[in-house]
Amino acid sequence: MKGEDKLPVLAFPRPPAEPSPPQPSPPRADPDDLARAMEALARAMATERQRTPGPEPERREDPFTPVGRPRWRAGRDGDLPGRPVAGRAGAAAPGGAVAPPAERDPLARRITCIHLPRLSIERWQRILAARHEAPPEELPAALAVEGTHGPVIHATNRAAEQAGISRGARVVDMRALCPEMHLDYADLQGDRMALQKLMLWARRWCPWTALDGAAGLVMDTTGSDHLWGGEALMLRDMEEKLSRLGLSAGLATAPTHGAAWAFARFGGVRETCPPEALDARVAHLPARALRVDADTVLLLDRLGLKTVGALAGVPRLSLARRFARADLAQNPLMRLDQMMGRLPEPVQPPEDPPRFGVTARLPEPVEDPAPHIPALAEELCEGLAAEGFGARRVTLTVYRTDGEVSRVEVATSRATRDAPHVAKLFEGRLDRLDPGFGFDLVTLDASVAEEMDQVQTRLDGGADDGAEVARLTDRLTARFGAPAVRRPLLRESHVPERREHWLPALAPGRRRPEPEPRPRPARLLEPPEQIAVLYAVPEGPPAQFAWRRLTHRVVRFAGPERIAPEWWADRPGVRLRDYYRIEDQHGRRYWLYRDGVLGDGRGDEPRWFVHGIFT
Repeated sequence: MKGEDKLPVLAFPRPPAEPSPPQPSPPRADPDDLARAMEALARAMATERQRTPGPEPERREDPFTPVGRPRWRAGRDGDLPGRPVAGRAGAAAPGGAVAPPAERDPLARRITCIHLPRLSIERWQRILAARHEAPPEELPAALAVEGTHGPVIHATNRAAEQAGISRGARVVDMRALCPEMHLDYADLQGDRMALQKLMLWARRWCPWTALDGAAGLVMDTTGSDHLWGGEALMLRDMEEKLSRLGLSAGLATAPTHGAAWAFARFGGVRETCPPEALDARVAHLPARALRVDADTVLLLDRLGLKTVGALAGVPRLSLARRFARADLAQNPLMRLDQMMGRLPEPVQPPEDPPRFGVTARLPEPVEDPAPHIPALAEELCEGLAAEGFGARRVTLTVYRTDGEVSRVEVATSRATRDAPHVAKLFEGRLDRLDPGFGFDLVTLDASVAEEMDQVQTRLDGGADDGAEVARLTDRLTARFGAPAVRRPLLRESHVPERREHWLPALAPGRRRPEPEPRPRPARLLEPPEQIAVLYAVPEGPPAQFAWRRLTHRVVRFAGPERIAPEWWADRPGVRLRDYYRIEDQHGRRYWLYRDGVLGDGRGDEPRWFVHGIFT
């Protein structure tokens, strides 16, 4: 009988064994005979297996699956027999098994990069244009940042580029090359904030947008281009909307982030690259397109690898030893893998900022929404406090029964979640609303919100953090308008009259500079007033001087304190100043300075001025 035809053997209890007589001990086996028998058995089994291979034992799936262990595992060595069936995840394979998901094509994604090469200078020009202070387009203009050996050029306009001014060069060298260059300092923090706003603004094309360096955006536009009629029309729409904002941009779409980044900076106008042409299109790009630092580009240039194609054609093992422990920004092999899709680089968009708003649906139309504002403000501030935020800008929107919509907006100088204060800011602002046939819907939104921590600096639970001054500023601004309320702000400068300037009260605050180590007068005269010296001491302050028809005799003095002109902001020929703190015969103290030094070659005899009065 065959193995499958044998009858099952039933197990019965074995009867108790009877005692048997002692048997003689068996003879001892020879070890050599045992080894030869094992070899013969192994040869017989091998011959039988080659002649008639037996059926493989059937694999049984364990009916109990541990928690967290999937019933299939991705890859060719999965738990289920046979190869996975191509198709969607969870598709039923032949035999009732659940097939693993098919491997995704790494080049199936569509990544769009936006490069804004002149973001800093164009944003600076737009701010000056709003103040009617923009320089003419034909005047070379540049923005500078602090470098290791002094200020360096950070951004330039087209006229400056045509004049030979290059980015990264020292300001003193470029000033010698182009003396008429208009120079200002770049606002890097403001540029970063503007780029973050652009990132959120760009989500009108796709929901996955993220920052890409200091002057770029990256978007995963897979499946979004058909809404605009294709990738070419989508890129054209992006370029048109950015140009309306006054921004020039380079755009490109490719299967990978690295390739889109390279095409946006070194490719054509609104370039799109299909997956099948990726190898040929990136081969001619320079080595800088790999997103590596300048030192790595210089090293590749010395090795003769000036293009991406030249790097891809070199045997990988010869370069892997050199860049095995290099960082990502210094490893051209890893950057090449990211560009070609062999190394994943997904777009990681940040979450949308939280939005706060409350709504009041009225059973009957009303003509005045003011009675509903306190309750809406209370509810809004409770939501802000629950999330740890404060409102910087609050918008009241009223909807008329005939479909008309009106809005009233108030702003605060600092984040707040004080409901009575927010409600009070709308007093006197609702008179301009036209009620028509009445309002039936009122909403209150925190259009701009910032993180706000709870601060307690007094034992009674209050906080001496300037909240009262901020509330007064908010009420004055709401009553008279933002341009009518201004506040002083210190900035980095050694020249006294440039140390302080005035900004709108609701303008965002900047980092306060370090206080001056030397004493300064409480009141500065703007402009400084010239005095008549009656008796001067060489290399010292005047012994007597006349100012405002009064004669002052110097009793004691301290100084001099020499302040040199700021060569990056002053015109050539500006003279240095020697400041003295003096006290006259009546005990009044003044801050005098001598404009220039005798024989400096920058003018006639030095003049004296009163610049400040000490209290």
